[in-house]
Amino acid sequence: MRLENRALRAFYQSSKGQVARHLISRRLRFLWPDLKGRCLLGLGYALPYLRPFMAETERTLATMPAEQGAEGWPPAGRNIAALVEEAALPFPDSSFDCLLVIHALEMSEVQRSFMRELWRVLSSDGRLIVVVPSRTGLWAQFESSPFGHGRPYSRSQLQYLLEQSLFGIEHWDSALFMPPFGRRSPRNGEGWDRLGRRLWPRFAGVHIVETTKSLYTPVPFALQRARRRWAPAGAGS
Repeated sequence: MRLENRALRAFYQSSKGQVARHLISRRLRFLWPDLKGRCLLGLGYALPYLRPFMAETERTLATMPAEQGAEGWPPAGRNIAALVEEAALPFPDSSFDCLLVIHALEMSEVQRSFMRELWRVLSSDGRLIVVVPSRTGLWAQFESSPFGHGRPYSRSQLQYLLEQSLFGIEHWDSALFMPPFGRRSPRNGEGWDRLGRRLWPRFAGVHIVETTKSLYTPVPFALQRARRRWAPAGAGS
């Protein structure tokens, strides 16, 4: 079930949400250190993560699924947020250099169509970052945050979906190693994330994966082996 916009907004106004935003934003900035002159599109509920990039980008837009609802953003100035249909994004092909998808994929009921639309609107040399809850992380087990809603992914599940949707994986990252309960500060959260990466990397709260646009569907390894096994004896002569 998709969360409504007001629930997402309330989470990021809470102390827990502010810490989560800080920790995920650090990893996004690590992957995207400079977006000068780029066109950026946020999908799902990306508003808390877009502001740091807006001073650099040529254009930044935020889109939210119609079932989720939308809000005017930013609070001051020209609105850059809009409602969209996930399976039919209202943009021409190759419109954006960078796509940031958060609080979207795990809640979508049309995942395959959504992924096709992401591929379509991304430029040939563009970058897509997807942030989704990790199946093995604590955050997916508690509904007190948006990361406890929708479908969490294991790393292999997410990799399969991305590759079958014609995205090549460039970089894996993660965040939210701290428990999703109790009081936390951004500094405390950073300590949890540093420790978690070293000691228990499988228990991150979210996967953060950067991908690029691919043109060919990967052939599963098992199928490759099967093809070799049944090759005619004289095929190589």
